Amino acid sequence: LQAQVDRMQSVIDYQLKRAAATGPRSLAARPVALQPVLTELVASLRKIHRDRDVACDLQVPEGASYPAEQGDLYEILGNLLDNACKWARTKATLSAARDADRVVLVVDDDGPGIAASMRAAVLKRGVRADEAAPGSGLGLSIVRDLAEAYDGSVTLDTSPLGGVRASLALPGA
Repeated sequence: LQAQVDRMQSVIDYQLKRAAATGPRSLAARPVALQPVLTELVASLRKIHRDRDVACDLQVPEGASYPAEQGDLYEILGNLLDNACKWARTKATLSAARDADRVVLVVDDDGPGIAASMRAAVLKRGVRADEAAPGSGLGLSIVRDLAEAYDGSVTLDTSPLGGVRASLALPGA
């Protein structure tokens, strides 16, 4: 529990520092290894969603990295994986691929999905697809904002698993 509280405080402190920063953002040039970030996030999400029996499969090439601020990667990937774990019936996956121009991270789940008519809306601050479920409607808008800060994008679609497919495309480095 203390580790989760410390992690939440770290995220809050990080966001407050980002909000207080003035001048242009300095996007880190140093690559951040994805596997350790994702392993830590999945371990935390297993504790948060311990009452649910959701398998979270990571399909990330060994040594995969991306040049970004580590806190940004935690925020982006944490929000996407948390949504997948919250809504999945039994399975969530995260895969990573790189081509000449970009890095694409894809999170799939086997949950109920999001209606096509709501996909663009839920990327906006405060909008939720299901008002009956807990949440603030901020997670996906934060993901969108951070992706755009890196000249990337996030899209929502139907997953081959039946739920949501969230695709994060970032410029290759």
